[in-house]
Amino acid sequence: MSFVVKQSLAGLRVLLVFTVLLGVLYPLGVGLVARVPGLEAHAEGSVVSVNGQAVGSSLIGIDPVAPDPAHDPYFHTRPSATASDPLGQGNPAISGGSNKGAFNDDLVAAIQQRKNAIAEREGVSPAEVPADAVTASASGVDPDISVAYADLQVARVARNTGLSEGKVRQLVAENTTGYGIGLPGVNVLTLNLAVRAAGAH
Repeated sequence: MSFVVKQSLAGLRVLLVFTVLLGVLYPLGVGLVARVPGLEAHAEGSVVSVNGQAVGSSLIGIDPVAPDPAHDPYFHTRPSATASDPLGQGNPAISGGSNKGAFNDDLVAAIQQRKNAIAEREGVSPAEVPADAVTASASGVDPDISVAYADLQVARVARNTGLSEGKVRQLVAENTTGYGIGLPGVNVLTLNLAVRAAGAH
């Protein structure tokens, strides 16, 4: 048997072995691990369902848009750099940050616009608006907000849903989990769903 034939057969054997390992066994192994109880939800995108219908993901923050901005019943997420206006809804299909530095004039102007708009929406002074309310995350689709930003929105949400402020604060506390590195944060999607469910009673 010639040297070329030997090398060709050796290469074919390697190809077949790695095709089976990486093209069959590895995907099957990953799929089986993804079905382990406790991991399945994460593997499937942490989809949140209501009455059997998917309403979003607890890992992706999509800012809700109120039909009537004057009677806005929703908690809002952090702003997105992909939005067409300072507080507009971002596009998760092209998620990402602005990559603008702290001294960029456009970023400074956008932050001030956001601060003024949020202050007006919540009926507070611009100085009371927390930093995460006016700065976009690196992904632009951060699902969580700080407890301070949630607290700022409580009075408006209570007023526009008919719930008491105490009840809304309770729902905020119940939806407060980890945020960033060791900081408490509030998942906006699950909080809005809890508010809607409480208001439906």
